[in-house]
Amino acid sequence: MAEAKFIPVTVLKRDPFSETITGHLSDAPDRKLALRKLDDLPMWSRPIARFLARREVRGLRAVNGITGCPELIRYDRVGILRDWSEGTPLQLARPSEAAFYHDAKRLLREMRRRGVTHNDIAKPQNWLMRPDGGAAVIDFQLASVHRRQGRMFRIMAREDLRHLLKQKRSFAPDLLTPAELAMLDQKALPSRIWMATGKRLYNFITRRLFDWSDGEGTEDRHETDGAEIARLLQTDPRVSDHALASFALPGKGVGLYTFAETNISQDDLRALIPETLSERVQPVARMPRHADGSPRTDLLALIAANRLDELELACDRDPDLGPMLAPLIAGRQNLTDRILRR
Repeated sequence: MAEAKFIPVTVLKRDPFSETITGHLSDAPDRKLALRKLDDLPMWSRPIARFLARREVRGLRAVNGITGCPELIRYDRVGILRDWSEGTPLQLARPSEAAFYHDAKRLLREMRRRGVTHNDIAKPQNWLMRPDGGAAVIDFQLASVHRRQGRMFRIMAREDLRHLLKQKRSFAPDLLTPAELAMLDQKALPSRIWMATGKRLYNFITRRLFDWSDGEGTEDRHETDGAEIARLLQTDPRVSDHALASFALPGKGVGLYTFAETNISQDDLRALIPETLSERVQPVARMPRHADGSPRTDLLALIAANRLDELELACDRDPDLGPMLAPLIAGRQNLTDRILRR
């Protein structure tokens, strides 16, 4: 019997190692799924991507059935298909109730019983607050499945817990117990060695070779390149207005993203604005605006940065935004998931 076809709906993010897409199976349109797509990657990144994928699949199989962990649907040459994890990333949910952290500890305990450490939950975006207030974790690319629960396993499990406590310190510091405060101050020896050595190499590779540096220089580019962009667009009567936003740019720090209110095509807009001035350009029929008529640069910045979770929250707060933002989100030109570090 042939497998049901995956029907893509929205591309969430894209990097050299995978593309993450939400969608559903052809025979189950009401069940939201997430596909980490691996079949159309650069040749140089494929071995690394498949290594990370095998690691993720092994972790997902090991945690199957644990409340708060994704369910693996299938793994094949196309990629990893799993259930969509409903919830709000921690940096947006900002949980302040003890119940969330109790459930998060429960989740880590159940993972530990199965010999699994996540190894990447220092990132708040890898924690979710589920709709029922409980905890969930996603992104098992760096997870480890341990055959023996020896010293290294105990160290890594302890670090998972310590990273949970770091989230608790960020969002609910008044809930920390004296024992938890003491644990936060006691990094494991491998962690200290990593921070002193491997972390520096990691930052060099991710920030210099592949990734995104901090937000330094953003204001300068808005003033210098922004003035030239405005001059170029003002010469074309087909462009009625424009707005600028910043986004994290692979290997080059800060990128500029230009939204132009116009009916011209993407190619025509790119012909007006060279990539040296604005790395991304997007023509839009209508920009979201404040009551005074000025562009909603807060929303445009979220689109430029591919912050779909925050856009969803904004639409939940104001349902009228949804129809207006939908075509802008569908046409967005940045599909990375990095955040400018300031």
